[in-house]
Amino acid sequence: MTAVGRRHPWRSTQVVRGHYGTSAPLIYRGGMAPPKILLELDLAAGLLEAPPADPLAAWRARSTPALADIVRRLRDARERDEVVGLVAHIGGSEVDPSQAEELGAAVEAFAAAGKPTVCWAEAFGETGNGTVDYHLAAHFDEIWLQPSGGLALVGFAAQGVFARDALDRLGVEPQFRMRKEYKNAPDTVLRQSMSDAQREATQRLTDGMTDAVVTTVARRRSLDADVVRAVVADAPLTAEEAKARGLVDRVGYRDEVYEELNRRAGVELEQRYVHRWSPPRRAVMERRLRHELPRRLGRSRPNTIAVVPVVGGIMLGRSGGSPVMGRTAGSETICAALRAAREADDVGAVVLRVVSPGGSYTASDAVHREVQRLRETGRPVVASMGSVAASGGYFVAMGADEIVALPSTVTGSIGVFAGKLVVRSALEKVGVAREVVSTGEQAAMWSANQPFTDDELVRLDRWLDEVYADFTQKAAAGRGMAIEELEPLARGRVWTGTDAKERGLVDRLGGMEAALAEAARRARLDLDDADIVRYPHASPLSRLRAPAHSDAPNAALAAPSLGALDLLTGAASPEALLGRLAATAGVGVGALRLPPGIISH
Repeated sequence: MTAVGRRHPWRSTQVVRGHYGTSAPLIYRGGMAPPKILLELDLAAGLLEAPPADPLAAWRARSTPALADIVRRLRDARERDEVVGLVAHIGGSEVDPSQAEELGAAVEAFAAAGKPTVCWAEAFGETGNGTVDYHLAAHFDEIWLQPSGGLALVGFAAQGVFARDALDRLGVEPQFRMRKEYKNAPDTVLRQSMSDAQREATQRLTDGMTDAVVTTVARRRSLDADVVRAVVADAPLTAEEAKARGLVDRVGYRDEVYEELNRRAGVELEQRYVHRWSPPRRAVMERRLRHELPRRLGRSRPNTIAVVPVVGGIMLGRSGGSPVMGRTAGSETICAALRAAREADDVGAVVLRVVSPGGSYTASDAVHREVQRLRETGRPVVASMGSVAASGGYFVAMGADEIVALPSTVTGSIGVFAGKLVVRSALEKVGVAREVVSTGEQAAMWSANQPFTDDELVRLDRWLDEVYADFTQKAAAGRGMAIEELEPLARGRVWTGTDAKERGLVDRLGGMEAALAEAARRARLDLDDADIVRYPHASPLSRLRAPAHSDAPNAALAAPSLGALDLLTGAASPEALLGRLAATAGVGVGALRLPPGIISH
């Protein structure tokens, strides 16, 4: 790597005062010189998918950078002469596979602009799996590893959790039906081992994700793919072994990394976290004036790309969530944001950012409807898939003009399931008896106190068939396929983004930047000059006011988080509490959902 050591006009100046981590200008002989900034990225605390919309959650996560924010700021920094490079601390991060791919692409683009990139780690998986961390590191020009560290580039593992025996012992009877054989979320409570269909699909997921890592590492390290596969087979490696096999450039400690970067630059660099850096105010004002003058003269055209997030389990109501129940994507919030984007004169295109394992069928269908209404105005909608956009997550995305997924995105799962956990026997074991009195043949159909009757099972099966038919027909229409072509790709099966693209379920591979570029192209906008605005958007003052109507900007903002209290809120009955506990196992949050956490890394 030579970019770090390139000669700058300020290289021969001599530092009189200055130190790491200051935001004050450095003083040089001959007067004040503009600081040269080395951007820093510390991923030890992981990455947020996006800044929380809830102010309380945002305050809690104030020290954790957001992926979208990091990518945007790296794009801005490519054009700034005062930014001379990027250094990242990666080892021990909580970055997931798709975030590694998306952030890695932004790092490569930053380096392509002539900005050197260096990363360092104490270890890539000291006593665990370092595959994802190293996958991200491979996108940097230079990799440093601490002498006592190692490289656990071991691939991916997947697991299924099965609790049928435990439920039988407790006296809890699971009653679930699914469409079809690959829709395996209920297997967590229905089975005590992995089905052949689940094993087949899960094996393909781990194979595909490992293939993606091998391909990237081979390309970036100029190695043959078979050499990288041999490393995967032999790992974990020591630091010296990793260097000898071409996976690491330098073995050294953090202080040696920074000393070397300053030595190459010939000047003590000013460090700044990427998420704390922004372009100079003058540059921002110039950009705003380029938009404001045509608007005042009546010659402006839509120049905004609205980004609407669908992050978390999809549910009816407002978006929200908590550390216990996880983040939720409320259809009320998402639909209001899509309506606001449709009514805004300055919005030329919309990017639907989907990071969701699915959830409610009716909530997903409501979002799908608003996507269609937005497209009817002639404005393009591009879906950008993150780590997972499956089941209900695929449902909301499939009607977009274009779907962009990352190679490791878990998507598809076009299928449906429904059912309940019957707790009557469990309650009887602890001396609790309950009787149900109802008016109406199906009034107690979903009661956890009694099993489904034969007639209720017929009705449940009929509803599942209707949902599956609606899902597959809308997916076929959205993808421009005949139903006979799409249905074999459905059946509840999950795919990686790479496999989904090969089968026509997504259009292209890429991250949020690729989705924004496609949205700008379709709207005939210059992405560098476009305003990228997160919807729903409301000023801090409007958040404090009561909404005037259902389409007001502050009408459908995220509900505040209540932390652990969310688990018990509203759980006034055993069914309610059991339902909330089942939600954490992935079998209680709607008919269109994946099982949780099948991939470990």
